[in-house]
Amino acid sequence: MKNTGKIIGLALASAALLVSCEKKNDGTTPTTLLEWTWVAGNDKVDQAGTYGTKGAPATTNVPGAREDAASWVGADGRLWLFGGYAYDSTGYPGRANDLWAYDTAASTWTWVSGSDLRSQPGNYGTLGVADPANVPGARNGSVAWVDAVGGLWLFGGLGLDSTGEIGQLNDLWRFEPATGEWTWVSGSSIRYQPGVYGTLGAADPANIPGARVGATGWIDGGGGLWLFGGLGYDAAGGKGRLNDLWKYIPSTGHWIWVSGSDTMEVYGTYGTKGTAAAENVPGSRTTALSWADGDGPFWIFGGSGLGSVETETEGRLNDLWKYDPSTSEWTWVSGSYLTNISGNYGTQATSAVDYYPGSRYGAIRWIDADGNLWLFGGYSMDTAGSEGWLNDLWKFNPSTLEWMWVSGSSYHGQGGAYGTKGTASTANVPGARYFATGWLDSQGRRWIFGGTGLDSEKAGGRLNDLWR
Repeated sequence: MKNTGKIIGLALASAALLVSCEKKNDGTTPTTLLEWTWVAGNDKVDQAGTYGTKGAPATTNVPGAREDAASWVGADGRLWLFGGYAYDSTGYPGRANDLWAYDTAASTWTWVSGSDLRSQPGNYGTLGVADPANVPGARNGSVAWVDAVGGLWLFGGLGLDSTGEIGQLNDLWRFEPATGEWTWVSGSSIRYQPGVYGTLGAADPANIPGARVGATGWIDGGGGLWLFGGLGYDAAGGKGRLNDLWKYIPSTGHWIWVSGSDTMEVYGTYGTKGTAAAENVPGSRTTALSWADGDGPFWIFGGSGLGSVETETEGRLNDLWKYDPSTSEWTWVSGSYLTNISGNYGTQATSAVDYYPGSRYGAIRWIDADGNLWLFGGYSMDTAGSEGWLNDLWKFNPSTLEWMWVSGSSYHGQGGAYGTKGTASTANVPGARYFATGWLDSQGRRWIFGGTGLDSEKAGGRLNDLWR
């Protein structure tokens, strides 16, 4: 790992970057100063949770340090957090099933549901029936969606089933914030379930994705829940990385296998960059990023998995894909069909189609009001080709297909510069991390919580710091 004074200075100086935010009437671009604020939590790793009283907000409450949790932004503007691999109230690590809500106006956490102890089995109740006693088992690596009326949806992950056994899951849950109740909606209460694919493109009540961890997903304008890939079980019950694309229709309760393979470990078919084709498909992968833009297409970036079928490479990815649901075609948009590619950072605050983040998994993303992707951190290849935790912040414009390196260091292994809690500063910057949790609030502010990474003293471990 490089550790010269020049490189350390990059992590601090980059937070003072002037970032373009909107166009003036005369066509020029004004700038605003990018500032991070350490809002809550600890600047040291591996902290226990302080739960307080269930349902009661308090300034002393804080979730324990964790990685790979699920998150939502509620209809009420609160930031929601569920599970992950976490430190519980006793200070011991394990998978969690605690549900938290953060009030951005009051700056308070509320422990809403689940246990303050690790390794809890699921209490499923009756399929389709809400009950205050229902709760998903402890888990990490789930997929999360929020629907138009504020319901919080959760699928699968690696966790504990109804019998207390640990493994990949394919259960689908919905939490209603107004009542505080969970409903087991679909899937099995038992781990290790194979996928039931049915006929490609056809809804069927018997269809169900196989159990998996590290999948990614998005929600469309009609309320459909979409799911892609992960590490799990295919149609034959084989375990491996997947590239299957699914859609769940809440109004009917049916799953549809939409694209990809019903087998594991499938290489990608990239075709020609920028050209959609029926035979194009991303390779099998886990822990990718995904989002839906305002025009209807869906996007997938990176993860850990398989590259091109021609080169048969596997590892970390930096390929960017677009899926058009109206044509059911994939387009390879940006990045490489090879794996373990170093980042091409260019000059900060300068965008270009030739710039791109390095191959990575476990990053977080936000989508701003203009449909731009913002990407932070992950386990990646840095500018020198070395691998490790990063704290780089990137912006991708889907209209111009240009990447911009915005903040953080182009080298891995950077500790956090926390400053004073509650005080914004251009000198502040979160430390390098992966499997953190991110939100974008109603005011367009980007939030980061926890993950595994480096604290203020460059010690490695799980974090519970909250940044804005």
